[in-house]
Amino acid sequence: MTTGPDPVTLWHRLAGTSVLLDGFHALKHAVRFGAEIPVAVAVDRGAALALAEELAPDVRDTLDALLTQVPESAYTSLVPRPHPTAVAALAVRPSRADRLETLAHTPRTAPVVVLDNPRNLGNAGAVIRLAAGFGATGVVTTGTLDPWHPTVVRGGAGLHFATAVERLTVAELPPGPVFALDPEGDDIRGVKLPDDAVLAFGSERSGLSPELRARADHLVALPMRPQVSSYNLATSVAMTLYHWSLGGS
Repeated sequence: MTTGPDPVTLWHRLAGTSVLLDGFHALKHAVRFGAEIPVAVAVDRGAALALAEELAPDVRDTLDALLTQVPESAYTSLVPRPHPTAVAALAVRPSRADRLETLAHTPRTAPVVVLDNPRNLGNAGAVIRLAAGFGATGVVTTGTLDPWHPTVVRGGAGLHFATAVERLTVAELPPGPVFALDPEGDDIRGVKLPDDAVLAFGSERSGLSPELRARADHLVALPMRPQVSSYNLATSVAMTLYHWSLGGS
């Protein structure tokens, strides 16, 4: 069990510059992928450690050292909305310079996913979770959405620490051929997606921006039954990354 400064006092001191890990699973993934966590709290420390023993024994000892039990009233004062596991933590946000270096490094062994001007925080989190699962190099957003917003981190289950997540302009996109998803593009089933691809997806409502469309080297389309208007953003990313993972056209 942690000792030292009162966790609530420490939390308030660090909250403005830290990443909120909302719930057991976000904390579990952040620990697995090397996040620096200065404070972690639980309403029932024993229950949280039992959950770790059952679902994530590889991080149980680390959580034992990190977690401090606090009253439920203190916990609820620290988070926007209580998580069913009643666990929360703050993590140090990874260096922007390190993330940019990862995104720019070539040759790449896995694509970068670009969300062009996304609007829905939950969708962005789901995409980051997918990208981490497929081992993508990173997820880049353009536009105003902050990919490190607490709701995005919650949707990503803490897997921001498993891939490089950053917000850039279209002009700042990482190197590599840009394959942009568009209904008028070539059927993706006949296209080989290289490991250094930049896979770009338009916003949920308006599709690709003119800037991203102009930057694209290839337009590709997912197979879709006539009269079906679109797929969910995370579904589109999953289908595209799965096609890439097959390694052929």
